[in-house]
Amino acid sequence: MKPQGDIGNMQAAAGDLGNGAVHILTIPFPAAGHILPHIDFIHQLLLRGLKVTILVTPKNLHFLNPILSLYSSTNNVETLVLPFPSHPSIPPGVENMVGFPISFGSIFMEAMAELYNPLFQWFQTHPSPPVAIISDMLLSSWVNTLSSNLNIHHLTFMVINANSTLPLVRKGRKKLSPSIEQFAKNAIVPSLKSWGIIFNTFLELEGDKMEIIKEEFTEHDRLWAIGPLLPIKATNNERGGPSSIPRDEVIAWLDSCNRVNSVVFIGFGSQISLTKLQMEAIASALEESRVPFIWGINGDSQNMVPLGFEDRLAGKGVVIKGWVPQQAILDHQAVGSYLTHCGWNSALEGLLGGALLLAWPMQVDHFDNTNLLVDELGVAIRACEGLTTVPDPNKLARVLSKSVSADQPERARAMKLRQAALDAIQMPGSSYTALNSLVETLSCIRK
Repeated sequence: MKPQGDIGNMQAAAGDLGNGAVHILTIPFPAAGHILPHIDFIHQLLLRGLKVTILVTPKNLHFLNPILSLYSSTNNVETLVLPFPSHPSIPPGVENMVGFPISFGSIFMEAMAELYNPLFQWFQTHPSPPVAIISDMLLSSWVNTLSSNLNIHHLTFMVINANSTLPLVRKGRKKLSPSIEQFAKNAIVPSLKSWGIIFNTFLELEGDKMEIIKEEFTEHDRLWAIGPLLPIKATNNERGGPSSIPRDEVIAWLDSCNRVNSVVFIGFGSQISLTKLQMEAIASALEESRVPFIWGINGDSQNMVPLGFEDRLAGKGVVIKGWVPQQAILDHQAVGSYLTHCGWNSALEGLLGGALLLAWPMQVDHFDNTNLLVDELGVAIRACEGLTTVPDPNKLARVLSKSVSADQPERARAMKLRQAALDAIQMPGSSYTALNSLVETLSCIRK
């Protein structure tokens, strides 16, 4: 049985823990893989009675549609819309990293830091300003300074897990590339110096690593493991934006696949664009395996689908170019496996959806996530590795076919981990309790 997309009756159990007068500012980073879990986190704060102002720039406002719609009848959520700061390396009119390579991360970090002065002025003139700021980890450096100058607390929301955090701050344990070393210096180290640290993970998975971070890299015990965060659902609002194929059509096609765990979902997030050779290898593997599939393709890859592929496999699969209703797909009982880059959000969504993860790590934390899930826990299968690697189509076809046609020990272990995750986010689980503790801590803050 697939999990529900949200804890529908959670408000009755979790609401009113915090004082509605407690006002928090949240600042997500402008990338889909950062904004979406941040919004899911805000949802949990609102369920527990806090008042939240969300800072966004104009072209990122649409990401907030589901949460604004859900709480339209309350006064507990507001937006602070500030112009996106110009940057010589960011094209005019661009305000988020969708479609941009990871190398642009530091550039967007620099641009977002220019919000310091207008945000400081906003605090100075607000009649009832927030008593704390919760920012994305990539913004921690300048938000630490801002909060200090405002004499309020700053908490960091980590979109990578504890397992991926440790190698970035432990000296001598792992050779880091210059770019990753700079990333650790500019983002991770400042994050661990914030007043509080919030991880989208759960103690049953990473309790030991959370303890190491607390003991070795912080001077306090204000760490909370509150995940896995369930996606917010709001009527008539697509998560992240509209799909190029209407969500209902995608679900109807999945409904027509009568066998449970028979479909492979292929998707590599919003920032990975595959090469022509990689696209051809995946297409060849799908043709050879003959598995039913949904293939989400974004960026420049949209123009690289091999000629005739969609016609030859018409009815056997669905190719979606552009934004994909990923969570809805993964939650469907027909989906049995997920070929993924193994970003942390995607890994958690696949795990909760009950899909066997076929990992193809490509950059940054993908490799650490794959090591954790494949090598340490044995709940996923390594299908390929590397940003430019071209998989052997025959081997990939066998992996795809086996993932939906045979009982695999990884699937059994993954289902046990999935249950542990679901237990953690429901009363009286560890993440449910941690969220309540976080809200109680924030509710005790007064200026």
